[in-house]
Amino acid sequence: MDWATISSLATAFGTLVLAVATFASIRSANRSARTAERALSFNLRPLLFPSRTDDPMQKVTWMDGRIHRLGGAHAVAEATADSIYMAMSLRNVGAGMAVLQSWFVWPDSDIVRVPPRPLDTFRQLTRDLYIAPNDIGFWQGAFRDPADELFGVVSAKIAARQGIAIDILYCNSEGGQRTVSRFQVVPVADDAWICTV
Repeated sequence: MDWATISSLATAFGTLVLAVATFASIRSANRSARTAERALSFNLRPLLFPSRTDDPMQKVTWMDGRIHRLGGAHAVAEATADSIYMAMSLRNVGAGMAVLQSWFVWPDSDIVRVPPRPLDTFRQLTRDLYIAPNDIGFWQGAFRDPADELFGVVSAKIAARQGIAIDILYCNSEGGQRTVSRFQVVPVADDAWICTV
């Protein structure tokens, strides 16, 4: 018997067992880290809903100096000859900060099962809008160009007091977890509008 060969083979086998154990340990640790990261990410996800009817009034200001008062669960839909103003009172029911980024107004009403449009067709917000976790805030958007193809469609819907569907793209405070939520601005009595989801 060659003890040197046996010793070398035993050392090689021990090294192989150690390598397999190390690989399994690292793989398990990576899996645990990914699970923890997903759990943390889920806990920091914003989620927007219409605000409640008993939520406080908010003041919505526009670039041209126009001001609207926006009650809980209410919306604004107003068309003039050269501008259309829309806003919704929202509540962030998630645990993360909601950073509103862009929006899309649907020209059609029957969009229940229609997926969101490509994000490059969304209109960017002109100012930053944030909604803190478990707090209220608002979304606002405006059409300023009467030559815009949607200007006439949305203006006609407002005049006829028909519902308007709006997709809002938002993310968390780090720019991740991008989400599109679809809301509906619906007319109610006395020229008021409410926000539904």
